Amino acid sequence: MGNIAAIVGRPNVGKSTFFNRLIKEKKAIIHESSGVTRDRHYGKSEWNGVEFSIIDTGGYVKGSDDIFEDEIRKQVDIAIEEADVLLFIVDVLTGITDLDENLAKILRKSKKPIFVVVNKVDNTFLQYDGDVFYKLGISDLFNISSINGSGTGDLLDAVVKAFPKQDEFIEEADLPRFAVVGRPNAGKSSLINALVGEERNIVTPISGTTRDSINTHYNKFGYDFTLIDTAGIRKKSKVTENIEFYSVMRAVRAIENSDVCLLIIDALRGVESQDLNIYNLIQKNSKGVVVLINKWDLAEKETNTIKQFEADIREKLAPFKDVPILFISALTKQRIFKTLEAAMEVYENRKQRIPTPELNRIMLKEIENYPPPAQKGKYIKIKFVTQLPTYAPTFAFFCNFPEYIRDPYRRYLENKLREHYNFTGVPIKMFFRRKNKEKN
Repeated sequence: MGNIAAIVGRPNVGKSTFFNRLIKEKKAIIHESSGVTRDRHYGKSEWNGVEFSIIDTGGYVKGSDDIFEDEIRKQVDIAIEEADVLLFIVDVLTGITDLDENLAKILRKSKKPIFVVVNKVDNTFLQYDGDVFYKLGISDLFNISSINGSGTGDLLDAVVKAFPKQDEFIEEADLPRFAVVGRPNAGKSSLINALVGEERNIVTPISGTTRDSINTHYNKFGYDFTLIDTAGIRKKSKVTENIEFYSVMRAVRAIENSDVCLLIIDALRGVESQDLNIYNLIQKNSKGVVVLINKWDLAEKETNTIKQFEADIREKLAPFKDVPILFISALTKQRIFKTLEAAMEVYENRKQRIPTPELNRIMLKEIENYPPPAQKGKYIKIKFVTQLPTYAPTFAFFCNFPEYIRDPYRRYLENKLREHYNFTGVPIKMFFRRKNKEKN
């Protein structure tokens, strides 16, 4: 399941630069679309074939200086609870500060793997100054430079080895895994209660690594799946000030461990930036998604309300808007079972495999009808298409000049794939690779 690394530390030690360096490793895979609010503190990275998520806690500290330290401590508490590995960034130029010592004290109590990352070691003279940070009492220490990248390779080698082993989920691997996600108060708990009900005899808790979230085996009305519930579990008072950061951490954990996400949006508030952030996390992780507009029983209804509301939502979700949108009420159980039906359909869509001969017959015809526009005098010829053997729909297009394929043409190909095959609710990844001349 998903691995999460959290970057912690006081302000101005270079957390954002380090974060940007890590997420840059996957620049070819995710392209940002214009006009959609992005969560700049979350990213995906990959090292030695191990994919992981990175959370930069720095972006969530709000408030005046006097509560600054307190806020950072709370961030660290939440990061310890939710992440698999902690990257504690310090600054070689300022040495150890009181806040560094306080944070180290909190981190040392954690049972998680912790790495002290001594940043701004931009030359060999500064290497010796980095050793002073061993005084913080954490033995794994790496000198790096976020600016020029030196030392990050050794650090990442150690980080990917420290992630927990992923074998505990094999037993449940055959069951679809649905996660209920959404911002606070959108109705996640109400939906879970509506689904699971009081008939506790039909639900069996499953032990798993998703700490502090409840995995429930749901088996009734012909449905059989694992429900990942992250709602309303945390009792500690420190959440209130950090609700945004906390809910993003929680959503990341649930999304990474799921096949399909049920994204709940509050009908009374409409789609807000945090909903789009969570939607974006789902896409980045190539998970299936069903959008649920909850509390529809309370919303004002006119003849065109649903059509208008749905059109507005799809516009905000663009460019990926081929998703099921259902109007529900968790309290009155309106369309609850329609939700499960949609989730199962998206799950099947995500699993489908298209035979290579069929894919080539259909897609090469579409490419012939509308070839990629020439770039810099070069004519692009796409010769072969195949679906890669990955957990989510991923297609490789082999051509003579992959670097000249532009976004509008990528969108054309994606639209054609969606026209011919049912990928509703599922993000599609596409790669363009150079056709090996020797094999032509």
